[in-house]
Amino acid sequence: MLTRRKLLKIGALAAASAALRQRALARPPADYTLEIAPTTLDISPKHSIKTTAYNGQIPGPLLRFKEGKPVTIDVANRTENEEIVHWHGLFLPPDVDGAMEEGTPMISAGGHARYTFTPRPAGFRWYHTHTFAGEDLKKAQYSGQHGFLFIEPKENPDRYDQEFFLALHDWDGEMTGSGDGSMNPEYRFSTINGKTLGFGEPLRVQSGQRVLLHILNSSATEPHWLALPGHQFRVLALDGNPVPTPQLVPMLRLAPAERVCALVEMNNPGVWVLGEVRKHIQSAGMGIVVEYANRTGQPSWQQPDKLLWDYAQFAAKTPQSADGIVIEIPLVFASKFAGHGAPDHWTINGKSWPNVESPLLKTGQRYRLLFKNLSSDDHPVHLHRHSFELRSLPGVPNLSGIHKDVVLVNAKSETHVEFTANHPGATLFHCHQQNHMDEGFMMLFRYA
Repeated sequence: MLTRRKLLKIGALAAASAALRQRALARPPADYTLEIAPTTLDISPKHSIKTTAYNGQIPGPLLRFKEGKPVTIDVANRTENEEIVHWHGLFLPPDVDGAMEEGTPMISAGGHARYTFTPRPAGFRWYHTHTFAGEDLKKAQYSGQHGFLFIEPKENPDRYDQEFFLALHDWDGEMTGSGDGSMNPEYRFSTINGKTLGFGEPLRVQSGQRVLLHILNSSATEPHWLALPGHQFRVLALDGNPVPTPQLVPMLRLAPAERVCALVEMNNPGVWVLGEVRKHIQSAGMGIVVEYANRTGQPSWQQPDKLLWDYAQFAAKTPQSADGIVIEIPLVFASKFAGHGAPDHWTINGKSWPNVESPLLKTGQRYRLLFKNLSSDDHPVHLHRHSFELRSLPGVPNLSGIHKDVVLVNAKSETHVEFTANHPGATLFHCHQQNHMDEGFMMLFRYA
């Protein structure tokens, strides 16, 4: 029997449903939507990788923003694990930066999140997961969860005919030990934009074109060297930030999470390999064909005889000193051997995350971070929510003008950087090598 009570209940449910629909309609649509979900990536005709990706593609969709124009991104997590998206290289508040350690909420399994922020600074950034992998070399940054993010400057002076975005990645890793007791992954496959050499679409160019390459190393652990025989790279920006002295170089080196923007003059017609300089990595698949119009045949490769890279060549020709007092913060990197077959515990100033010190920053103050690497591993270290300026490298004591958010600190060496504390809130600092981060190589800066 349909009683008055039931009628009232039905009416109340209908009213609530209508209110929810109205609220959903009133909510403005997002500028972008990302879905985190399992996928199968065909990296070659013979090999497929089961992984996790954004919108079923690897790399994820290119997100292009206008500097200073607010954006909204809806993220749906279709996996069985908590997830989070880090907007790498942006100056964002901690609650949307995409690091749980700073206070950004995790996205529950099957859950949703909406990120709203004003994108800055201009330049080539990227987005990626920021979770723990541990011994599962298919999770976190080992997976396909990475994508390009480009913030258009208010005025764009660059002149080029084509641009390409390229992501370097390593797959199917197995943890192996080295002679010093440390453990790092070795990979079966390496790709550019999710494809091994010869399987993906070539970069099609025309003679006389100026081609701008935006290159990201999204590998969880590996640095990569790239060359394009018969051509040179004019490096314009590092980590999305213009360099004061652009230089022509024969090859590029990118540590994990680093980006390089380089202009290539297409003045040597043919079919070429843009690929990893180290033979065993290129043979694992890391390369892409560059094909001039009306040219066919097997792609050519010329093996360089050495690995070349030097941050310092892009610095200002006349080093500049920072105005005002600069406070030094020493950060010493070391490892504690945990026993044969067990991963190292990485430390900063003798302590591992989460039992670490949190230096207190004062808004507007300039700080110099003194990175001293006592270990036999190189470390690509990353500072969230800020950029820093390279001030001292091994053998180069006085630098200025190169602004980055990741720098590779070589084994048994010292590197100094400076930044101004101008983005209040919890700020994560860590090694961008996934297994090092998982084993304690993290700390937080806090603002007074």
